[in-house]
Amino acid sequence: MKTGTACGKIILFGEHAVVYGRPALAVPLSQLRARAFVERRAERGIVIHARDLGRDIFLNDASADDALAMITRLTLDKFGVTDNLEISVESDIPLASGFGSGAAISTAIVRALGAYFEKSLAPAEISALVYETEKMYHGTPSGIDNSVIAYEQAICFVRGQDITPFQIARPFTLVIANTGIASPTKITVGDVRRGWEQDPARFEKIFDNVGAIVEHAQDALARGENDRLGELMTRNQRALEEMGVSSREIENLIGAGMRAGAGGGKLSGGGRGGNVIFYVAEERAEEVGRAVEEKGAMGVILTRVGS
Repeated sequence: MKTGTACGKIILFGEHAVVYGRPALAVPLSQLRARAFVERRAERGIVIHARDLGRDIFLNDASADDALAMITRLTLDKFGVTDNLEISVESDIPLASGFGSGAAISTAIVRALGAYFEKSLAPAEISALVYETEKMYHGTPSGIDNSVIAYEQAICFVRGQDITPFQIARPFTLVIANTGIASPTKITVGDVRRGWEQDPARFEKIFDNVGAIVEHAQDALARGENDRLGELMTRNQRALEEMGVSSREIENLIGAGMRAGAGGGKLSGGGRGGNVIFYVAEERAEEVGRAVEEKGAMGVILTRVGS
């Protein structure tokens, strides 16, 4: 049996503005992982066991819009190989939570098939394959998920430009709180688009502000000046509120985290639900986590980034 794994991801800064040509920063969540296992099957054909979903997908019978079947076909075509295979996938990355679960599972399958057939792909090649399945999940994806997960490195992303991985000079701690509300990315992206169309000057000013925040954040991470991150997160959150993609639930969690000692916080992802992230000093992380749980967070993750 051969194995492939892949990490989750979180957007630190720049969501929504990234659609309009400004930069965004995303980082891997190495503690959250998807795993794929490949072994030879006695019977003919290829079957994918999606353990977390309780589904068995037979490749010959799978529809063209099944992402797991699609990434398997794409990878086998890329390698120019085939065999009778059992592929099992499992993940501890929550689904539909802004952690890149779909891209992580696809990446794990590519890596496991590569290990089985003794084929090697560069991160850019893996990213390109996974991007094709991201279109299925998201319609017109930004490319952030497949990039940061395939490289398993912090990246600066600007739409239409080459991905720029960068080093984090000093590790830092995040508290990630789940609002328990589905994050309707397509809806919020559409609402921001309508706002921009109605008042382009106002929204371009907001996007410019977000772009400047992202540049300051990348500079802080490169210099190891992590204490700047909290204030920059709070500024980014204000811009997201101006765009209309925040919510009372998000702001209530941010308030609770800040009162408990977080250095700053913001929504991460589409908004109006999903996750809130906090920059915290390591010694305050558990206290902040408890505070947001008491305020109604449906799940809390404490994670160290850059180590």
